[in-house]
Amino acid sequence: MTARPSPRLSAYSALVAIGLLGALAARRAELAVLAAPFALVLALGLTARPPQPRVRFVLEGERVLEGDPLRATLEVESADPIDRLELRLALPAGVELVADDLPRAFHLGWGGERSLELELRARWGVWTVGDLRLRARDRFGVLWWEERLERPHRLRVVPRPEQLRALVAPAQTQAATGNEVARVRGEGVEFADTRAFVAGDRVRSINWRASARREQLIVNERHPERNTDVVLFLDSFADAERADGSILGRAVRASATLADLYLRRRDRVGLVTFGGTLRWLEPGAGALQRYRLVDALLETRMRFSYAWKDVNVIPARTLPPRALVIAVTPLLDARAVTALLDLRARGHDLAVVEVPAELFAAPGEEDVEQLAWRLWLLRRETLRARLQAIGVAVSRWDDDAPLDAVLEGVRTYRRHARLARR
Repeated sequence: MTARPSPRLSAYSALVAIGLLGALAARRAELAVLAAPFALVLALGLTARPPQPRVRFVLEGERVLEGDPLRATLEVESADPIDRLELRLALPAGVELVADDLPRAFHLGWGGERSLELELRARWGVWTVGDLRLRARDRFGVLWWEERLERPHRLRVVPRPEQLRALVAPAQTQAATGNEVARVRGEGVEFADTRAFVAGDRVRSINWRASARREQLIVNERHPERNTDVVLFLDSFADAERADGSILGRAVRASATLADLYLRRRDRVGLVTFGGTLRWLEPGAGALQRYRLVDALLETRMRFSYAWKDVNVIPARTLPPRALVIAVTPLLDARAVTALLDLRARGHDLAVVEVPAELFAAPGEEDVEQLAWRLWLLRRETLRARLQAIGVAVSRWDDDAPLDAVLEGVRTYRRHARLARR
């Protein structure tokens, strides 16, 4: 531990100096006697051994849901007595104590130990917790000993998922078995149509009632259950914050919810984080893919960059043919908008969940600022109309709307757009 002088050291040193100099100048031994106790305290305090406390920091878990409290334990023990020990846990900006009742200072006797129970709460992300600051004082208060201890623990806070009743259905399915009802006809559960029996049809597919009415063998046709490839396109070029959240926070929460529910349906899910730093995860299924997606989403951050990026920088295997691409974006950066237009031009099945940037901004008070605000809103409406004109469903995630209602807007548009194309 590093020794620091306390205010008492300066005061006692001044008293001792004044007493000794006064005794010499006035030739009065009484002044030296008065300064002697202070000199003795200084001698004892300056020769005291620095304390050697042992500190352990333990987290109850390394992965927690956003908003849930997480228990932590601070254990301090020392072989030698410590008159006053101050202990502080320095937390990152996204982590806080549920109840700030941590003792500021306490006393440890011979072989003493102390255990402190804490409760932490953090917003989504990856945090390093365990930066401890110690400050001890000897019994005379002459010196302070300070030390910084690092007991790092990696804490991953998973965004709290939204409640969804239905997901966005893809325009085309893949060949593997899944939960999505395909439009083609084959072996499955969902009834599609009836037709005349031909050689090679299975006997169990014969519709005996229809056959009796038509006096010929009639078989049932069904829709098979297939899986689909889903790629989550997360725009991290821009971000804005307010008291109850941020644009990127909403986008990450929506992406985590969609990834979890699609994986539960045995679909293959991939991720493209398109921003200052490009990150991607090829489509996959299973529990391992769920952990990979969550970890990639938790490490998503907005990083400023002037570099121009387009779809060509994304590996081709990340965007397989017939995949459903769901973009979660504020539609603020021209690079992200250009990439979405390029994806649609290449024939990808695209849907957009917009986190409106205007919810995180406010117009100015002057007339020019009000005019600029209205022009900006008009430009954004034009952009949405441009995307919808090429067959891209765009749904705004307003403050008072749950994510399920936003996806219902996407499903409704895609349903009507499909009927119009027919």
